[in-house]
Amino acid sequence: MRHEFKIASPGPVGWSLVGWSVAAALALSPVGVAPALAQTTQNPAEARAGAYTLDSEHSKVTWSVTHLGFSTYIGQFHGVTGTLKIDPARLDATELKVTIDTNLVGTFSPGLDKHLKAPDFLDTAKFPTATFTSTGVKRTGERTADVTGDLTLHGVTRPVTFQATFNQAGVNMVDKQYSLGFDGKATIKRSDFGITTYVPAVSDEVTLKLAAEFKAVP
Repeated sequence: MRHEFKIASPGPVGWSLVGWSVAAALALSPVGVAPALAQTTQNPAEARAGAYTLDSEHSKVTWSVTHLGFSTYIGQFHGVTGTLKIDPARLDATELKVTIDTNLVGTFSPGLDKHLKAPDFLDTAKFPTATFTSTGVKRTGERTADVTGDLTLHGVTRPVTFQATFNQAGVNMVDKQYSLGFDGKATIKRSDFGITTYVPAVSDEVTLKLAAEFKAVP
């Protein structure tokens, strides 16, 4: 059996899309990417000192708990705002303030999201935000540090330490703004914050993972 394959002309609109695709490919090719990457550094000592604001579009807090011992269940908070003042030469003077909109908890399960906002858990009508304010930063490695601060959740404030990893600093190739990027991880007990529903069937320990991107204040 003989098969014939024909490629139709894409037409004016199609050619425009082809042209755009080629331009995008060239922009993201090693030739286009190299100059942008040259403007970034993974050495935290080379990061620019100053004031920054959190880029909410590219920052989030992911949480996970164990469910009845069968699975690890994961959700996120995506309504995160904050400010950062940092000087790599005086890391202990770092000031970090983050606010989370607890109503923006998400699990891709509408029923569960509604329950998480109820008094059994976050009680978002009464406690619409959670906050973290740093009280100290201690370097633990070339690109890592412990960030200790006060976490206020469900109306209760407790000290929490995040293990932070510096990703990179430099000019963002998309928006051309000077940026800093970090990842972070911490483990808390939700019962410490008065959230005890279904403990221990749903684990008391909650693992928090942070993705944070900051933009320099002009």
